[in-house]
Amino acid sequence: MSSLQLFLPCAGGVETYLAEEVARIAGPSARELRTARGGVQLAAGWPEVMKLNLHSRLAQRVLVQLAHRPYRAEPDLYEAASAVAWEDWFTPRESFKIELTAHQSPLKSLNFAALRIKDAVADRFRARGGVRPDVDTQRPAVRLFAHLSAEAVTLYIDSSGEPLFKRGWREDKGEAPLKETLAAAILVASGWDATVPLYDPCCGSGTIAIEAAQLACNIAPGLLRRFGFERLRPHLAADWAALKAQAQAARRAPTAPVFGSDVAFRMVDFAQRNAQRAGVGDAVQLRGGDALQRMPPSEPGVMLLNPPYGERIEAGGIAGPGRGGRERAQMEQAGDFFAQLATHWKRNYAGWTAWVLSPDAKLPGRMRLKETRRVPMWNGPLECRLFRFDMVAGSARAPRAGGEDAAGS
Repeated sequence: MSSLQLFLPCAGGVETYLAEEVARIAGPSARELRTARGGVQLAAGWPEVMKLNLHSRLAQRVLVQLAHRPYRAEPDLYEAASAVAWEDWFTPRESFKIELTAHQSPLKSLNFAALRIKDAVADRFRARGGVRPDVDTQRPAVRLFAHLSAEAVTLYIDSSGEPLFKRGWREDKGEAPLKETLAAAILVASGWDATVPLYDPCCGSGTIAIEAAQLACNIAPGLLRRFGFERLRPHLAADWAALKAQAQAARRAPTAPVFGSDVAFRMVDFAQRNAQRAGVGDAVQLRGGDALQRMPPSEPGVMLLNPPYGERIEAGGIAGPGRGGRERAQMEQAGDFFAQLATHWKRNYAGWTAWVLSPDAKLPGRMRLKETRRVPMWNGPLECRLFRFDMVAGSARAPRAGGEDAAGS
């Protein structure tokens, strides 16, 4: 287990940030580190698998590559999966599931392709020990991933289990919550280094504020949860316990204040309970209040928000229209909301830097502000931009600046 090929998938636009994070977490043990489409590849050992699961804020999973070979039809997939020594990774007592993705695959049925891979895994166990593991599509002990490109199949075993955005603290959430991994990516892209105040005036269930508070307290994001590698045969419980103890010892008092507020007091209550579970109940200050009225909670710092848009406008405190002309009315109401928000900021938030995630490429125009930076970033299937606005006292528009950043830069 001294040299494993790893792939860490992430949200689109986050690859470069993830590569920097992986290099920091894995250190000199990370070899052949490079960005790829939708993630980061590297060679590392089993200790790094545990470290990356525990400390990565940006990765969606940590996958261990076990095979990569050409294919033309389903029998080739069966042969590829049959050649993997699955018995070195888990026992037939553990249930498993096949998750398959494809890009330009020539196969007609991806369901049948996944079935052939599943059969190969089960048949290999039965041929070697007379017993095959059960398949569990809901709560499997082991997750196996297969990716089909136009010409090659790649097989992975998942070391994470539940996706890494499930930190273990969010039990209360509203509609369309932001994933923790994307909240962390926004924080990294903004350059916030936990030395100045951070404020989310549309905090919802608290994801951005809680991620920021954990950064300020140096709390490893995976401390509260279990991982898939704990069910795999290479797992060494003593090494894992030592790694967690080291992370626990690294916790500190917050290095910067973190604030959050929301127009819905129900969401503020959710955020407070989530913050307590995340271990940052005393490190983040949460209040109710309309983003169009709340005054700065501290000296100038960074505002970072994923404001309501589309269906989420209604959750932001703006009444939704009827079905007729719904989308047009929502856009008009959104424009009013953002114009009023920008006016409020210009009057009261001089010296602050605001970062706003939005799928609306015309957001700066709606806010009557000129962005000083825009970073492409995907929120699930939505292509978004992270806009930076520098609030200048007495000015309707911030200084002009360059165009759109390259993805992930």
